[in-house]
Amino acid sequence: MPPAVLDLYLVELRRIFDSLDPAPFRERDLDPKANEYIVDWARECPAGQPLALVVHLDLAPVASGDALLLGEAVREFYRGRATATRRELSRLFRTGRISLVIGLAFLAVAIVVGEALSALISKESYAGLLRESLIIGGWVALWRPLEIFLYDWWPLRAQARLYDRLAEMEVSLRGAVTAREPG
Repeated sequence: MPPAVLDLYLVELRRIFDSLDPAPFRERDLDPKANEYIVDWARECPAGQPLALVVHLDLAPVASGDALLLGEAVREFYRGRATATRRELSRLFRTGRISLVIGLAFLAVAIVVGEALSALISKESYAGLLRESLIIGGWVALWRPLEIFLYDWWPLRAQARLYDRLAEMEVSLRGAVTAREPG
């Protein structure tokens, strides 16, 4: 399958990088707008299709080694993003596990307290309402862990996979070509 190609036109190479990032060329972050544009484009591409980025420079000539450095910088940036997203996913699962333990403990306590209060005031008409309210509160305490384990992790995993695809994409650089006729 041929790669999906994104042609990115820039005046000069440094515009693809974040101007506020003081890191060396290869370790710099991409400009937030360039990153957003590349990620949005990649989301639209079919999942199995390889990706390629072609950076066209309008005014600046391409120095030897710039294409290699650009490719390494872009791939390193997206590898870092994939790693950070996976760390975020791990933190989310850790939060989910802790929330699940707390929620189950709260549900157990709510059931025990509800049964005890119901038995204590069984002759009152509101005893059943109190018991059921505590049980419902216990189930509500499980809402967040269930939300994490059923829904919240999918987008993070998809984002990490997208960054993995972007970290593997072919990056090439084309300089300004000005054809002048002799004379």
